[in-house]
Amino acid sequence: MPSLCRDCLASFDLAARCPACRSPRILSHPELFDLTIAHMDCDAFYASVEKRDDPNLRDKPVIVGGGRRGVVTTACYIARIKGVRSAMPMFQALKLCPEATVVKGRMSAYVEASKAIRAMMDELSPVVEPLSLDEAFIDLTGTEKLHGAPPAVMLARLVNRMQDELGLGGSIGLSHNKFLAKVASDLDKPRGFSIIGKAETHDFLTEKPVRMIWGIGPAAQASLERVGIRTFADLRRWDRKDLGARFGAMGDRLWHLARGEDRRRVSANAPVKSISNETTFFDDTANPDILDGHIWRLSEKIADRAKARNKAGRIVTLKLKRANHTSLTRRISLPDATQVADRIYRTARQLFDLVGDEGPYRLIGVGISDLVNATEADVSGDLLDPQAKQRASAERAADTIRAKFGQDAIVKGRALR
Repeated sequence: MPSLCRDCLASFDLAARCPACRSPRILSHPELFDLTIAHMDCDAFYASVEKRDDPNLRDKPVIVGGGRRGVVTTACYIARIKGVRSAMPMFQALKLCPEATVVKGRMSAYVEASKAIRAMMDELSPVVEPLSLDEAFIDLTGTEKLHGAPPAVMLARLVNRMQDELGLGGSIGLSHNKFLAKVASDLDKPRGFSIIGKAETHDFLTEKPVRMIWGIGPAAQASLERVGIRTFADLRRWDRKDLGARFGAMGDRLWHLARGEDRRRVSANAPVKSISNETTFFDDTANPDILDGHIWRLSEKIADRAKARNKAGRIVTLKLKRANHTSLTRRISLPDATQVADRIYRTARQLFDLVGDEGPYRLIGVGISDLVNATEADVSGDLLDPQAKQRASAERAADTIRAKFGQDAIVKGRALR
């Protein structure tokens, strides 16, 4: 059985400990040195960056997010043990983990860390497909000759470098396609390295729940369960045509994934088509003040990501999901593209005013699309809003101050709603 020590990277036949360094962190799998498609996912990325930058937080539960009336962006694993989860209202998170330290997010620090990790991945392969700041697919096909080592060894070296040089941990999923690589990376977090080989794919998936499929949220899961589909085995019993008739294009995708088939290629040049963010509430709400606060926080996150990528969007979209899982989507095209949080917020708020009384809502999302380079952003101004340019200038000045003194240096009042 091919085996690899994750600490010293020695290769050997199956053993309980590494013959070279005696480490128990051993990877063993029949296809260990044959698989080439990987997914790397940083462990509690934002919280890990905060702990790295403030050693006083290292052994404490940390929650990254808004104020007491805000929501959780992410939480470290110590806080997750207590039940804290992303998108949870902050008051509820602090009931579960009252000893937690709440930290406002610092997007500039996360972008910087993400760029350093991306540089390390680019050294492994020219085919890296980032999904967000903290995760990416990597295709290492044909790289063994370049590095003189199989992909599994180079991936173990990658996460070791991330820990040693950046103080950040990551988990690896290695398989024969993107779907299974992403599934594998979630199997053993944090600091995990999981493998799903071709020979075991069918048996591995059989009893797994279909919610394991990326993109199957609560609403899609409920639709599948209504027709008796809870596991991959249930899904395989359906004829391909029947799945297509029932679920459309999603049905054909499900038929392939049920068999562990995913023909999508890892694409290094996949264009970013949109930037969006959404929040699911633990309790449905129709309170306009609460929803307004979420629209602002989502707009800020989108603006931060757009600025980090030097992008701007010509279309602003508002997404709402009612308590009965029906969705409302509204969008509007702007005269010119924007990456300014204030303008994104005001546009999304206008869209909300058209449908706000149709709640209560269980989810709200904001996004920008039809992306262009940031040099084309906010050039014409708004003739109907003469103060817009001043607010945009104030926002960019605030960005500079936050970059120097931290995210808490300036906080808008509506962010506390």
